[in-house]
Order: sequence, then C-alpha cells, then structure tokens
Amino acid sequence: MTDRAETIKVIRSALRQRSGKTWSVTGGRGTAWGWLTITAPPARRAGSSMTVEDQTELAGLLGVPFGLAGGGVMVAASHDHWRGCVDRARGRNPPATSQPYVDCRRTPGRRRRPGGR
Repeated sequence: MTDRAETIKVIRSALRQRSGKTWSVTGGRGTAWGWLTITAPPARRAGSSMTVEDQTELAGLLGVPFGLAGGGVMVAASHDHWRGCVDRARGRNPPATSQPYVDCRRTPGRRRRPGGR
C-alpha cells in the first residue's frame, strides 16, 4: 500500500468484514498527514471516548494490547506501518519488521510563570 486513501479504504473494509461493524479510519492533517487513526464511529462513542466493548474488540481485531486501543489505534506515517495495519485488519500476521508504533513518552505540561507570563 502506497496510497493513503486506498490504505484507509482497505483497513475500513477489512475491519467491517471481520467484525460486522463500521469503524472510523481517518488520516491526519497538516504535519500528521500520514498518520492514521482507527476508532469507533461517533455514533458508537460515549462522548469522545470509545466504549470498553469497542476498545476490547478493536484491540482484538488489530492484535494490540487492550490499553493501547483506549482512544483508538494510531498507525504511524510509514508504508511499513500501513502494510502491517492492513495485514492485522485482515486477520493476518504481519512481518516482524512491521510492529505497531507505540510512543510511551509523556509530554510534560507547560509551566506558567508567576503572573501568567
């Protein structure tokens, strides 16, 4: 898969075939253009969060740990990651070189100076 739009269509279709449910697969914008986000569609979300049932199902469908599917699954902006996600969505084992991208770093909050400056 080298085309983002085609990759999104394939992932969406494969997840629908395997689960019988619709899933939201969207591409990022701006500097995150190549990143993909997979979540439950807005109609199945509780506010802005996915239900525990949808989180569990999505984690199982894509073979990622449950905790990583809490706010949806992010797919890094590379063709290897896209191909790996397509394989996972189809229920196949991706090559060992195509592991899910996990960024465990925390972005520290911005500290305000006294006086609000």
